[in-house]
Amino acid sequence: MPKLLLVEDDTDLSTHLCDLLESHGWQVEKADNGADGLMLLRNFKYDFALLDWNLPELSGIEICRKFRADGGDTPVIFLTSKGEIEDKECGLDAGGDDYLTKPFDVRELLARMRSVERRRKQVVPGKLEIRGVTLDPKLRRVQFREQEAQLTLKECTILEHLIQHAGSYFTSPQLFEALWPSDVDSSEETVRVHMKMLRGKLEKIGCTDLIKTVRGAGYIIESGKSE
Repeated sequence: MPKLLLVEDDTDLSTHLCDLLESHGWQVEKADNGADGLMLLRNFKYDFALLDWNLPELSGIEICRKFRADGGDTPVIFLTSKGEIEDKECGLDAGGDDYLTKPFDVRELLARMRSVERRRKQVVPGKLEIRGVTLDPKLRRVQFREQEAQLTLKECTILEHLIQHAGSYFTSPQLFEALWPSDVDSSEETVRVHMKMLRGKLEKIGCTDLIKTVRGAGYIIESGKSE
């Protein structure tokens, strides 16, 4: 039975989500504050973590950032009332894999969880190398000149797709269609948000021009060796 950690301080919402998830075959463990949530994530293995944004003692953002810094790779979905692009960028930059803005339909939550679950069941390829960059899809880590960065699930998926199709252009709609399941109610704007976060992480390790953008054509990683 897949195991999920729910960190939510709203008792009514927590109870409702717990009952719903258990009815769909999930084993749910709960925490109502950030400190306990981080402790559980660090000490036990989960298939998913649902984190409220605003929590007592430690925010969901802080939990995720600390957990990723420890090398934790459990998929994280934020449950938040914050819907601005800047807030979403903050959550993704902290290591979140997805987010839902409250109030949300539980069907959308389950759809997003199914999406991540399908991806986790896929066979993960070995390391990919191009233009001096090495991507480890299993660990979701990218390395360039002895510097490395930890990626979220979607950031890793985008980079992996572009590397595997080096030399080909992809627009935001094409990436959305290829990498996001049809049962998720989202838009191509989320591709641009994830792409911005991915590029920011690449720049921090000194890889400034791996993913190029050509107006009217899309994103591309050129094939061949780095100069």
